[in-house]
Parts: sequence; C-alpha cells; structure tokens
Amino acid sequence: MQQADIAGPARGAYASLEALIALRFPARQLQLARRNRALSSLTGPNKSNFRGRGIDFEEVRSYQPGDDIRSIDWRVTARTGDAHTKLFREERERPVIVVIDQRPPMFFGSSHCFKSVLAAHLASLLGWAALDGGDRVGGLVFNGETHRELRPRRSRRTVLALLSQIATYNQALPLDRAVNEESFAEMLANLRRIARPGSNIYLVSDFHGATSEDARKHLFQLAQHTQVTALACRDPLEARLPRAGRYAVTDGTARSELNTADRSLRQRHAATVSEREASLHSQLLRLGIPLLQASTDAAPLSLLQTYYGQSRR
Repeated sequence: MQQADIAGPARGAYASLEALIALRFPARQLQLARRNRALSSLTGPNKSNFRGRGIDFEEVRSYQPGDDIRSIDWRVTARTGDAHTKLFREERERPVIVVIDQRPPMFFGSSHCFKSVLAAHLASLLGWAALDGGDRVGGLVFNGETHRELRPRRSRRTVLALLSQIATYNQALPLDRAVNEESFAEMLANLRRIARPGSNIYLVSDFHGATSEDARKHLFQLAQHTQVTALACRDPLEARLPRAGRYAVTDGTARSELNTADRSLRQRHAATVSEREASLHSQLLRLGIPLLQASTDAAPLSLLQTYYGQSRR
C-alpha cells in the first residue's frame, strides 16, 4: 500500500483512491470528539442552539430522594399524581457527515496541488478519524450537477465507499461546463434531508455560492440542529495575483495566458476576494460555525492537528 506523505502538502492535480486509503493511519493522530480551544475561539460570541456531544434521554422513573429537581418530568407527574424523574445516559457517539466539494472552481491550484485534491485529503482524514473514534460516518460528494450521498454507518466499508466516490468525482474533473451558481444551496438542501439532529457535519469546500440567500437559509437551519464545521480550501494565487507579467495557465486541455501587468486589475482582484472572504466569515460567525482555512501549500494533517490533535500527556 502507498505510504502517505503526511509531513507536507498534498500533491498533484488528481487524488488517487490508494492515496486516500493510506491516510487511515495518520488520521489516528486526530480526535474529533474533543475540539480544543483553538477551534472554539473561531465560533465567536453567537453559539448555535446545538449543544454538541452530551447526554441522551433514556427513561422516566419514580422520583427518589436525592434526584435533581431540574430533572422532574412535570407532565408525567401531573398525569400520575406521583413525582417522576427523567433519566439520561451519556451520548457515546453521533453521526458524522463529511461533505466534499468537487465542482469546477475546485479544479485549480498554483502550489503543490489543486483545491479539489486538498479537499479529498481533508475529507479522508476526517472520515478515518471519525471511524477510529467510534462514530458512524457518512458523506455527500457533489460537483454542481450530480451528487452521491452515503448514509452514516459505523463500518470501514462505508468509509471506503465514500473515498471511492471522492476519487471518482475528483478524477472526472475538469467538467465541460460552467459552475451552477445555485449548486451550493442545492447541496445544502440535500444535506438537510439526510442530516439528523445531532449530526456532526464537516463542509469541505471553497464555498463558491455559499453567501446566496438560499444558501444562508439552509445553513441557518442546519446550524440549529447539527454541529457544522467549515473547512475552506484556498490557493495562494486566489488571494493575490502574481507580480506584473504574463503567465501560462491551463485546465489540463486548453492553454491560455494571464496578464497581470495592470496594477489596478491586481488591486481590484485583491479587494473582491477580501470582500468575499469577509462576507463568508461574517455569515458563519453569526451562525456559530467555525471556519478553518486550508491552503494548497500546507499539510492537511497539520491543519487538522491544530484543532483536533490528541493532547500529549
């Protein structure tokens, strides 16, 4: 089996299934159930209504001396005439759903790998880490035209099926069509259909179209009942065009030239990107959704270790 290079960035224009499977062992360094303070600080002052991993209702029994009065079930007490208490058990696991964006804008990169490959590696690490933590794992892969969903199950076979779909969608790029501007909102609508309350959702995307009105509504609903984490896939060239010059660009088939001699063009581009990023960050902050920034020039595992790395004793 291929040995995963975990120290550096992902590489290449495409992600192989073998490479995604090889991330199983590095993923054991992650512990998704214990988000540290670094991640909590990204949610801002406005938390979502979802409380995360905690306790589940189990049964009602007659009140006994010493029971917490806050746990009294007043409806059952009124109906029976005798005090009854709700009993709870610790929640051991919750479904994990990893969403992977493989739309045309993701097929871009200027450093080490394409954003689509970065997303594939991040999603694979998350999937393996969740399975290793005892959670049920599912996913949704989409490309703006079609999508494939896998219901959460606690099985290695399900994770392998998810990785297979990621590799299939990844290797189908580039698509011979422009991106559907409503595709992100449509994905969220599908996600709401399969995500049960209490699910832990990871959105791995460049978030193209995420600030549309429909997308905002779907994200709001998801944030009320699930724990959503956003992982934004970025490339250095997106934020800042290279210095003045002529640069060859290609999608793997056709070739073109990027002329950055116009200083005002570079400034307008930087301003547009900055405004778009600020809008996304503000939207997610209001919903209590943490936003993690991943770059094609950085190691995916290192990013996740910052927020989900197991504490060393």
